[in-house]
Amino acid sequence: MSARGWKILILVVLAPIVLGALYLWTALTWTYSDGDRAGILQKFSRKGWVCKTWEGELAIYIVPGVAPTIWNFTVRDDTLVPKLNEGLGKRVVLHYKEHRGVPHCFGDTMNYVNGIRLQE
Repeated sequence: MSARGWKILILVVLAPIVLGALYLWTALTWTYSDGDRAGILQKFSRKGWVCKTWEGELAIYIVPGVAPTIWNFTVRDDTLVPKLNEGLGKRVVLHYKEHRGVPHCFGDTMNYVNGIRLQE
């Protein structure tokens, strides 16, 4: 194979890897939105066949007696896990960042919780 053939082969192999890495970096660092959600933390568990992620559900009650809105979230920071487990069944405020286009292996949702406050 000539030198030009090797260059083309390397370009064909490396270009998708570099573009994929650039896309992944952009999806994980660029924040579409961020904010707080308040409700009762009703579920928190580690899920996945190959890629294990922490997933949870926050029940948001707007009017007492009416079925709550369920908000699903993902946690990537293992230091938050004990605080979230402590908040199960309690009223909490979760701070999150929304990342669009993140591959499924990084979490089931687009909402990544990065802070928690327990409410009295």
